[in-house]
Amino acid sequence: MSASAYVTLETTLGAFTLELFGRQAPLTTANFLAYVDSGRYDGSSIFRIVNPSNQQPEDPVRISVVHGGTRPLAANNLPMVELESTLQTGLSHRHGSVSLGRDEANSAEGDFFICIGDQPHFDYGGARHPDGLGFAAFGQVCAGMEVVEAIWNHAGAQEYLPPEAEIAIVRAYRQRRGV
Repeated sequence: MSASAYVTLETTLGAFTLELFGRQAPLTTANFLAYVDSGRYDGSSIFRIVNPSNQQPEDPVRISVVHGGTRPLAANNLPMVELESTLQTGLSHRHGSVSLGRDEANSAEGDFFICIGDQPHFDYGGARHPDGLGFAAFGQVCAGMEVVEAIWNHAGAQEYLPPEAEIAIVRAYRQRRGV
């Protein structure tokens, strides 16, 4: 896979562009691009916004992320992808990093999250997931981080947004080159 691919997500609050690191995380990048190319993100949403004040009290690690894409286990999701941990890729979860959500190892599908602030507890060996394997960082917001932060500022009292408050992803598409 080539060194980088660029994807723009247009939301009802504005657009942002991701640089995807295909060389470091080829499986995860290919999975994300398959969702983009098949139109599965068009009409999806940002459905969860987590900050330290709206997290479940039993969560041991406080996080700050925007979470969207397809819903886990949705009928039209693509097959689950093998976990490319940060130990394998050398990437880390920092401000603006994009990563795939997961429950078990090798269970990521089309839902993704973007870190607000550095989030090392998502990395391999971090405390966010009990198995210690971390999550698959595979890209970085390279344009429009102010839009992602504006989305994050729409957090409510609960981390999962009510359906009427979800932020629509109108369209996701590849850019021909970097922004």
